[in-house]
Amino acid sequence: MSIRYVTALTLALCASTSLSAQAQDTLVLYTSQPNTDAQSTVDAFKKANPDIDVEWVRDGTTKLMTKLRAEMAADAAKADVLLIADSVSMESLKQDGQLQPYLSAERSHYDPALYDKEGYYYGTKLITTGIAYNTKAAMQPASWSDLAKPEAKGQVAMPSPLYSGAALIHLAALTNDKTFGWDYYKALKNNDTMAQGGNGGVLKALASGTKSYGMLVDYMAIREKAKGAPIDFVFPKEGVSMVTEPVAILKQAKHLAAAKKFVDFVLSQQGQQLVLSQGYIPAHNDMPVPEGFPARASIKLLPFDTALALKQAEQDKTEFADIFGAQ
Repeated sequence: MSIRYVTALTLALCASTSLSAQAQDTLVLYTSQPNTDAQSTVDAFKKANPDIDVEWVRDGTTKLMTKLRAEMAADAAKADVLLIADSVSMESLKQDGQLQPYLSAERSHYDPALYDKEGYYYGTKLITTGIAYNTKAAMQPASWSDLAKPEAKGQVAMPSPLYSGAALIHLAALTNDKTFGWDYYKALKNNDTMAQGGNGGVLKALASGTKSYGMLVDYMAIREKAKGAPIDFVFPKEGVSMVTEPVAILKQAKHLAAAKKFVDFVLSQQGQQLVLSQGYIPAHNDMPVPEGFPARASIKLLPFDTALALKQAEQDKTEFADIFGAQ
């Protein structure tokens, strides 16, 4: 064998190995995290796994799901991993056979209610929906029923479940609760409650004083309060709903080993410390809560059935639109 042939063969093998390594070590992430959070998550993962590059796409969960569904229909799905707002969307992908199970060893540190028992998806944080109010409001609410009282008439804002996944989950939790049901939403409508857009619009209305009370995700209100905004947040006595920003691996993932490492990372103590630093309640059992939040054990959660919520989702949207005429 000539030296020239050995050199050519070695270069060919090196090139092949290099291309293979590049293909296996580039992870494609689709996420609905806010841009800053998404960037810090990717940066932390790459620091912990310097041999893995990450290409990521960020958009709202609804738009991201539309994009993903279109890619799947064309048999051209690009994502390896999803990190999106709610478990209902993940459950729909699971039932459609678009996810693959992975039993991460990190799950032993999590409440079984926060992940799919077969390992199709895992909650990474707790984002609750409670009541926020402008501190100049006449009433300090303590119950969901307070939003339907005469003193709150025309002063309540809430995100639309036609737009927000968290709002749709919140609606499912309340309408399936025997204490509230659809009568509660009809009472809100009769109290001139405004339903439009997402949580950002509610926050803006409360901070500006345009509205006095609102249904709102916890971290938005608590962050704004810390910045000095005239806003406070209460966990109603009946309980709060929550989204868990679950992570999952797509069935057609092309970079499976890297995808498993990403899931393990966001569920690990290191990944959950990042969640805490971003101002969210970590899903990990052993982690504390951010400053301004009550103790984890004191937060009462409304019962929630993910599969039932998925089954009822379109019917819930239709009934909500019939009541509010909201877009």
